[in-house]
Amino acid sequence: MRDFHDQHETRQDRTIWKRFYTYLKPHLKSFIWAFILLLLGTLTGMILPLASGLAIDQMTNPDLTLETKLWIVGIGAGVLLFLSAISTYVSYLQNVLLQKVGQTITHTIRQDVYNHINTLSIGQLNEVPVGKLVTRATNDPANISDMFTNTLINVIRAGLTLVIITIILLFISPLMTLITMAVIPLMLLAMTVYRHTSRKAYRHVRNLQSDVNAYLSEHLSGMKIIHVFNQEHKVNTSFRQLSTRLRKAIFNEMYTFAIFRPTLYMLSMLATLFAIYFGVRSVFEGTLTIGLFISFYVYVGQFFEPIQQISEQLNTLQGSFASAEKIFDVLDTQPDMVDADDAIELETFHGKVEFKNVWFHYLPGEWVLKNVSFTLLPNQRMALVGATGSGKTTILQLLVRNYDIQKGTILLDDIPIQKIKRSSLRRHMGQMLQDVFLFSGTIRDNITLHNPAITQTNIDEASRYVALNHVIDKHPEGLDYPVKERGKNFSSGERQLISFARALVYQPSLMILDEATANIDSETETIIQNSLTQMMSISTMLIVAHRLSTIQHADTILVMTKGEIIEQGNHQELLAKKGHYYNLYLLQYETPSIS
Repeated sequence: MRDFHDQHETRQDRTIWKRFYTYLKPHLKSFIWAFILLLLGTLTGMILPLASGLAIDQMTNPDLTLETKLWIVGIGAGVLLFLSAISTYVSYLQNVLLQKVGQTITHTIRQDVYNHINTLSIGQLNEVPVGKLVTRATNDPANISDMFTNTLINVIRAGLTLVIITIILLFISPLMTLITMAVIPLMLLAMTVYRHTSRKAYRHVRNLQSDVNAYLSEHLSGMKIIHVFNQEHKVNTSFRQLSTRLRKAIFNEMYTFAIFRPTLYMLSMLATLFAIYFGVRSVFEGTLTIGLFISFYVYVGQFFEPIQQISEQLNTLQGSFASAEKIFDVLDTQPDMVDADDAIELETFHGKVEFKNVWFHYLPGEWVLKNVSFTLLPNQRMALVGATGSGKTTILQLLVRNYDIQKGTILLDDIPIQKIKRSSLRRHMGQMLQDVFLFSGTIRDNITLHNPAITQTNIDEASRYVALNHVIDKHPEGLDYPVKERGKNFSSGERQLISFARALVYQPSLMILDEATANIDSETETIIQNSLTQMMSISTMLIVAHRLSTIQHADTILVMTKGEIIEQGNHQELLAKKGHYYNLYLLQYETPSIS
């Protein structure tokens, strides 16, 4: 599978805007209202300098009496106060409305990303560091939210301000306006250059931020191993190198903006000097009043401010677009495993499993399973033994359809596995793995996985069955005792018992155990073995184990090496053959016992 998180293909801006519109469309009415409020607020704010200039002209008019001038001052002050109050209130309404829209869109995007990640196969997810996936579901949607709530609206506000100010400046003096705006082509050229350079810089920063998150996620989870093997210095060095690369990338991004901003400021100051020079001349020539000159000067200063704001928002907008590229790359990645159109619900499963000439590889040409065939009948117990890498766990992965085979057939109750919906298939299977994963929450949460169909009676029966009640009774909270991250406040044996209870409450027709007793004490192993013996009458079992003592009572034992079944039979039959299984037995016991 391609690494969709590290692509450097440039996605067309038009395409990104179209994707944005699909999220904005349900909230278009709210966004239009926000735009109307924005227009109203901008208009009221832009009228103030013109009103002030006209008021100054009236105050300096020698034909008016002092009393009239005082009335004008009072009326003007009231109008200005009224306009300021309207502008403030409108700005408040617009910000609240936009924040609601932005946060709703962020929630939708985040949920879409997480839901889509859940549709990807285990093989696809294994190719991507967890930290990068976390970044796609958290940081990147937040960047897009900032675009909708701040960046985009600021750009629109700045654009409206430019239009309104241009109209007012042309009203005051068309000639001075054209002279003042002679620097705009240079500004547009600078903005174009900046846009192209900053896009590349932003994308590089986002990639490195994902790398840092991925590194932290992995190494914080493995901190115990790092301490045990005294690798703190090496890990710190590696992180420092990665962090240094990110710092340099951020500096490069900063330098790009640091050059761009002064360039715009210099051009705006040049335009302001033009305005002052030609404005003063116009006043002396009598073609412009003092009040309108002051208004013109204020508007010129305000005119270049939104241009600078747009340039700054472009800086943020590039980050939003870089995040959007990452998110849409995830959403555009098609799952490599999907249910067939004619896939059925497996209403009942008696437990018959059949492999017919199965071939499978993770990488093309490197076969992990080679022509594997066997049949597991209902309520039988089958064990898989062999060296690491012989293909035992792969068989279990194929049974729950974490992967699909390349050749051969897998049948469940004589139904091809590809004809069964995966959710339906997994509903009938319970799994106990060597590496038990517990979620933060409570013991109850980890047993039920928040399934409301599981009753208290189901939990109690499963807990007694696997002797988990001895663990529960140790804590006053009982089933509501909190589970810390990854269950680190429980022993390996306790975690395994919780995992066993979690599998049993779903009443599986096929129980899968992958080295489930490898990391637990003998007492807990005995408890689990006794429970498994009782389950013989209600469930089919497929067991992977290195400890031969745990599988001696299996109905059938498959001995595997290099992806092939080389021996098959029960414990006594395989010992009698004195083949590969016999040699494995000798490695674990000094004297083999056939009886």
